Amino acid sequence: MTTLDERHGGDARETEGAFRPAATVPLGQLTPEQGRFAGSKAANLARAARAGLPVLPGFVIPEGAGEGPAGLRHAWEDLSDSGALPLVVRSSSPQEDTQESSLAGQFASVLDVLGWSDFRTAVRTVRDSAHRPDGSVAPMAVLVQPMLRARVGGVLFGADPVEGRTDRMLVSAVRGGPDRLVSGEQAGTNYWLSRRGRLLRTEPPTAEALLTPSELRQLARLARRARQVSGGPQDIEFGFTGGEVGGGRLWLFQSRPITAMAVRPARGARLLGPGPVAETLPDQLQPLEEDLWVTPMARGLTAALDIAGSAPRRLLRTVPVVTTVGGWAAADLRLLGMAPPKRRWLALLNPAPGARRLGAAWRVGRLTAALPGLAADLVADVDRGLAQVPAPGELPGPDLAAQLRWTRATLVSLHAQEALAGALLHLPPTSRTAAGAALTALTETRALGIPDEQAAAVAPTVLALTAPSLRGRGSLPQKPTPESTPTQEKGSNGPSPSPNNPLPSRTSPNGPSPNTHSPTLTSPNRPSPTRTSANNPPQTPTSPNPASPALTSANTPSLTPTSLNHPSHALASRTPSLPPRESLRLRIRWVQELQVRLVREAARRLGPDGDRVELLRWPELAAVLDGEPLPADLHARVPQPESPPLPDAFRLADGTVVAERTEPDPGTGTGTDSKGRGNGVSGGRAVGTVWDGTGPRPSDAVLVVRTLDPALAPHLPGLAALVAQTGSPLSHLAVLAREFGVPAVVGATDAVRRYPPGSRIAVDGTTGDVRTGDAR
Repeated sequence: MTTLDERHGGDARETEGAFRPAATVPLGQLTPEQGRFAGSKAANLARAARAGLPVLPGFVIPEGAGEGPAGLRHAWEDLSDSGALPLVVRSSSPQEDTQESSLAGQFASVLDVLGWSDFRTAVRTVRDSAHRPDGSVAPMAVLVQPMLRARVGGVLFGADPVEGRTDRMLVSAVRGGPDRLVSGEQAGTNYWLSRRGRLLRTEPPTAEALLTPSELRQLARLARRARQVSGGPQDIEFGFTGGEVGGGRLWLFQSRPITAMAVRPARGARLLGPGPVAETLPDQLQPLEEDLWVTPMARGLTAALDIAGSAPRRLLRTVPVVTTVGGWAAADLRLLGMAPPKRRWLALLNPAPGARRLGAAWRVGRLTAALPGLAADLVADVDRGLAQVPAPGELPGPDLAAQLRWTRATLVSLHAQEALAGALLHLPPTSRTAAGAALTALTETRALGIPDEQAAAVAPTVLALTAPSLRGRGSLPQKPTPESTPTQEKGSNGPSPSPNNPLPSRTSPNGPSPNTHSPTLTSPNRPSPTRTSANNPPQTPTSPNPASPALTSANTPSLTPTSLNHPSHALASRTPSLPPRESLRLRIRWVQELQVRLVREAARRLGPDGDRVELLRWPELAAVLDGEPLPADLHARVPQPESPPLPDAFRLADGTVVAERTEPDPGTGTGTDSKGRGNGVSGGRAVGTVWDGTGPRPSDAVLVVRTLDPALAPHLPGLAALVAQTGSPLSHLAVLAREFGVPAVVGATDAVRRYPPGSRIAVDGTTGDVRTGDAR
């Protein structure tokens, strides 16, 4: 809608010399032309009144109007019955209640005004509130209406702004007028309605019934009519008069456009989540790390799903199995079988002909029988390839690029076989794991007095305890647990294969023709011409592993007399005997570490520009190693901004993460629980430092308060997030948080005590989760 002077009143002031509005204008007689000086709130109500909506009478003191004591007093006497009836004096600025911004609660309103003197004081109070904290002065008209004693009041949204649904309405009601609700002083009873007024949900479910079904239908009709009049869903303040429930009249106190709707994923948006990929890539990644590790993983899982026939090939060609969101790795949970089907009953039906289902089962059965041998061959081939890699410092640039190409292709094969092994080879839970073997190796290196920073060079198995990173390896466990000893090792460092884990279907009709020796599952050719012949007897996972110069250090302290010439062979040559999947996972980590060392050598050769190598994409790094110049915009690139870890399950809406909502807590009827979960009222995710609104403000401040006091509004711009112990999703501050795009959570139990100033928390304004600690 068009409102008075959306350019901060400049045109109005220019026009004042030509036309000076009357001292007062009756609300029912306010024309669209006069609305230029009446402000948005009065203009909206006047339009609603002309359309027959239940608006209280009143008058407006336009911006720029003279004092006109006689005319003003006459209007006051008529409306207040010469001071016998209380009035409400409210702001009506052209800068509030617009399509772009509500500025909810930012200007003054004075309730229950009796007497001429108090009325004049209230008018001055409203006009004085035009002075903003930033020093600007907003154009300001004054709206005067009778003070209504409502039995129940609240806020009606013609759409659900929290979930972004236009097919729902949201009502929040309290006893009395809506002022206590919108100020954040009191949390209301929330009603979710269909567009026809049918009650869908109440929170809390045990709350007293403030509104009858008939009154809820009246509110739904009011929302539909206001939408027709204004051209869009409205944010309405309302009240029911009368002393008995269901016996009062409905009044509209205020109507303005809904300024901030939560983003909503499109129908059919993919269900994503960290899932099993977080085991391999648990940290936030930079662009080059994504290309080195996420892309091969996605291709490998795609090959595995295609070989096992667990997903349609057409879908696998168009949808990446693994992607990144804000630098965090995420998998398609439905493709990996980690999310239930949309229609469970339909999933029980398999329309494929019996012969095709039998053929798929036969192919998967052959693959299951052949997989241990394929894994042993691939492990042996990778071990030989790693052993032949020279120290990175000895390789010219093109050879560095060639080695990196080989590692990326090798990771595709390793990930494919690792996924197939995890789904098809069912091992007992007591099987030995790569993590357990790594803890054993770490115990041995510490017993020999080897510093942790050199442990991986002596025993590469230790790498299974860390995640790959171009920025430095993570710290190792301080103390190995008793289960890490060879005689007590138990369990698995990954989820046990189950029907819902990757490749759940063994009888899918969509699989390709059998080819248990697919090139996708074997190691790609090494770039070095001296590679060991494929006809040589392959090593098994129990064979000694020749140490790679690229993975060991010549400065490692010698351990025994036999290791004086080759110190790294003392432990590196004792590669543990592991089940196929665990052997493959260990090689994945070794190949990733080789990539890290190759990239660090490339960064060293780039000199000062090497500090930004992680901001390159893989094709750019390969071109630089082959002699091309660095990209011209490299210095302008910035690292991925720190962000919280991804939710367990989410969808994307225009690039925004929208977490799958959990059901309300059965005990409270809300999302609040003992772990810090409240009600998300403004979507988004952020991590930052807790601030209570006093003292120096951190650059990444998360404001944690008891209530959503509108006086906190000046603090909203630039906040990382907002957390309150109480409040309503329809309060003024919640509305403003959505306008500013600040993630906000209300109903976080005991938040002020649990999250003291200076502590670090992560906030999800969609799910209502509040967690202590950094994003990582």
